[in-house]
Amino acid sequence: FEAGNTAMIRGGNNMGRVGTIMHRERHPGSFEIVHLKDAAGHTFATRLQNVFVIGKGTKPWISLPKGNGIKLSIVEDRAAKMSR
Repeated sequence: FEAGNTAMIRGGNNMGRVGTIMHRERHPGSFEIVHLKDAAGHTFATRLQNVFVIGKGTKPWISLPKGNGIKLSIVEDRAAKMSR
């Protein structure tokens, strides 16, 4: 869980998102929070238990799903579906 590594979120509202670890907040006696930034530049945070490291630096060790783990906004998602 070093800063700068690529990680995928495996639980919570951000499930399936991929991003680079920015930093980790330690909260003794409570949940540790990890802040990430995706390829589109959006930042998000989740609990440490939901983070799964998939690569060293910005290079993932696995192939990423369609969309590279970037979550679209509601407007972008609707526009993509309407264009099909």
